[in-house]
Amino acid sequence: MSQSQQQPALSKCPGCEEPPAAGDLFCGACGYDLSAVPARPGDRPTMAITVPPAAPEAAGAEAVRWPAAAETDSSDVPAPVHRPSDLPGTDSGGRPLAEQEQVQEQVQEPGTPVGSGPVGSVPVGSAPVGSAPVGSGPGPEPLGAPEPSAAAVRHDDRADPDAAEHSGDFALAAPDPRTAEHAAAAAAAPAAGGKVCVACRSGRVDPDGYCENCGHAQPRERDHMEQELDAVAAVSDRGLRHHRNEDSFAVSSTALPDGSPAVVAIVCDGVSSASRPDEASAAAANAANESLLESLPRGTHPQQAMHEAIVAASEAVNALAQEPAGAMEHDAHRHQNAPACTLVGAVMAGELLIVGWVGDSRVYWVPQDRSRPTARLTEDDSWAAQMVAAGLMNEAEAYADERAHAITGWLGADAYELEPHTAAFKPDRPGLVVVCTDGLWNYAESAEEMAAAVPADAQEHPLRGAQVLVGHALDGGGHDNVTVALLPFAVRPQGAGSACETV
Repeated sequence: MSQSQQQPALSKCPGCEEPPAAGDLFCGACGYDLSAVPARPGDRPTMAITVPPAAPEAAGAEAVRWPAAAETDSSDVPAPVHRPSDLPGTDSGGRPLAEQEQVQEQVQEPGTPVGSGPVGSVPVGSAPVGSAPVGSGPGPEPLGAPEPSAAAVRHDDRADPDAAEHSGDFALAAPDPRTAEHAAAAAAAPAAGGKVCVACRSGRVDPDGYCENCGHAQPRERDHMEQELDAVAAVSDRGLRHHRNEDSFAVSSTALPDGSPAVVAIVCDGVSSASRPDEASAAAANAANESLLESLPRGTHPQQAMHEAIVAASEAVNALAQEPAGAMEHDAHRHQNAPACTLVGAVMAGELLIVGWVGDSRVYWVPQDRSRPTARLTEDDSWAAQMVAAGLMNEAEAYADERAHAITGWLGADAYELEPHTAAFKPDRPGLVVVCTDGLWNYAESAEEMAAAVPADAQEHPLRGAQVLVGHALDGGGHDNVTVALLPFAVRPQGAGSACETV
């Protein structure tokens, strides 16, 4: 059988100087291979590690000026002086450093500060790591030793911000986070003409409406809309709970054949359970408004013009569901969930007030003299209204039911049957016409509650009045989109009496 060569017993590990256990082939402390112990050299002199000489300077180049060592520390206390003899060791001649320190002190003249020796000595505490110890005796100069007149090099001084760069050390000071934040924001700032984020006010807004810097969703154009004409004003707001505004409105004015003015207000509410409700409400409002502006100047009776406008709005919403077959391949039930919305409108033409509606948006009449009675001029196409009309529930019971706001009439390709409602009124006193979605009247349901919410000066300042009403809904919770249009109605002095027709 083969046998391994017997190694001499070791009293301590050559790597960590820990005594090994008997029979160990490897040190239990540092893992040193005890089976291959090199022969101990006869001499192990301590070699001084010096800073390599500087590269030859180019013609005309200035020498690098290193910062001087600080004489005090951060607490303004004189910097401590460390002597080489504080640490045991030997010089290149094999003599203990303590003896060399004593020899150096004997050479120095009385009164000379410690560390200030003959030319060529380096002040203690300012020598670079690995430099020759102070007071090293005579002997051969190590290769690459600095010239006697060379200034000491200090790598740990941070008084000069450029010192780290020149010394090759890493900069320890971290950049100011506020400066870095502003620098990043400036880099991300949009070009001239770009849209700036409303949250961080520095990032560019991408086509989807989100900030590329902070990710904040930007307000959409329809989140809050306002419009004011001479005789009508409207305000629409997304509310506090919905992620988008599915309401839409259109206000305009035109002239009848006799030159008298006609004012139009259309308000539409998208059905949230249907697809693309925001597109449906916008299409319906625009189509109804354009139809009225085309038919009223031709002399069409305002009530008939309103009926035709509702039909035109219905066709516009139906057209949204007419998509190519390929567009619905990803949604097999798309045709069963066509875009839908409700509509309510009012037209002031001459001495007549015409209203039309499909769905549960409403029109209220608020007289200028608040002592006179107010009125609701529309009837909802809803489950609650049907229960009241059939005598199965009173109004309070019906609207307290969770099914109260389930609509029974709407504009859309999947509507059972289009039944536009129109009514003509001839007010005998001035007042205010309030055209709104359920996002408002949910917080002022009765005519009296709506009249109480309308500010007293809304007749003279309809836009401000509409803003107040939207604020009333938001203060109440803003659970739905809120849209309201106000039309001040003026009566000629010679007007008298009232008339009402309902179709």
